[in-house]
Amino acid sequence: MKVAVIVGARPQIIKVAPVIWKLREKGGISYFILHTGQHYDFEMSKVFFGELNIPEPHVNLGVGSGSHGEQTGDMLKGIEQELIKVKPDLTIVPGDTNSTLAGALASVKLKIPVAHLEAGLRSFDFYMPEEINRRLTDACSELLFAPTQTAVLNLLREGISKERIHRTGDTMYDVLAHSLKIIKRKEFPYEEFHLAANEKYCVLTLHRAENVDSREKLASILSAIPRIKAKIIFPVHPRTRKNIVLFKLMDFVEKTDNLVLIEPVGYLDFISLIIRSELVLTDSGGVQKEAFLIRKPCITLRDKTEWIETVRLGGNILVGVDTEKIVAEANKTLSYGREVRWDKNPFGDGKAAERIYNIILNHFAK
Repeated sequence: MKVAVIVGARPQIIKVAPVIWKLREKGGISYFILHTGQHYDFEMSKVFFGELNIPEPHVNLGVGSGSHGEQTGDMLKGIEQELIKVKPDLTIVPGDTNSTLAGALASVKLKIPVAHLEAGLRSFDFYMPEEINRRLTDACSELLFAPTQTAVLNLLREGISKERIHRTGDTMYDVLAHSLKIIKRKEFPYEEFHLAANEKYCVLTLHRAENVDSREKLASILSAIPRIKAKIIFPVHPRTRKNIVLFKLMDFVEKTDNLVLIEPVGYLDFISLIIRSELVLTDSGGVQKEAFLIRKPCITLRDKTEWIETVRLGGNILVGVDTEKIVAEANKTLSYGREVRWDKNPFGDGKAAERIYNIILNHFAK
């Protein structure tokens, strides 16, 4: 039996890593990894394969950036060609990127069953490309691996049969539990991140097209930074850096004394940064969840989130791109802390990959 695993962006590599570990450990199922090259700087993805101890992709399509239609179309063509060669029994698609949707569509058209890893997430914001990708992928998947009970309920409400839905827990929790053991043995590189020993700081990540492709929104977020009462470490995504320059905001950024721009970092260094931080500011879905699992308060630079559990439990606050709200919530959290029900972890027990492996095995045994 053979499984094709399709990824295209760094978060997808993290999500699928524990499943690949389990396939390798248990045996009985061979696997083929296809990288679409959606994150056009492949080196930024490559470090994640090394750190997470999974083999580099058997194929990299090198699709790169482009409009949604152009990018998805190129992926569909390339993925279909590879699937015809490989002839897998099942395709696993993690997450909600264009690679996810293209992998699902190419597979189902070839009558290859699809398993969606991280199924059932909903932000109910149809202006988000990720929301469209999630819903369409769920609609054509035979196995839906839902990370939370909320995700299960979303799928049931949409009329998807319960036989297709499996609550597995979240594979990112599996990765985090594994990684924390490694991080504890490593020294934290304060100097590399321009920090004095034990200096307090926040972490900022910013990459979503709806935020960084708009000068007005990007400027609104960056305008909040000088008024936040802490140093802020900002690993800058290539797309974000390009637009900061394009929109002539680099001069403002460089004059912001409490903002430290650094190059994108690997998974282990990023988790280390969050562990020692006071607060996380982000527009990333995965980072919201990682912050919650590490028990760090988060401020999300969006109006809606697919990880609604983090908001309900108090760990996450949605502020959009409003400068005043960002400043107020950041300084309030830094000054007074925040009441959070950290013990009510909705993301499982760190054994999601084990369940997924068994579900796949049982599915094909039938």
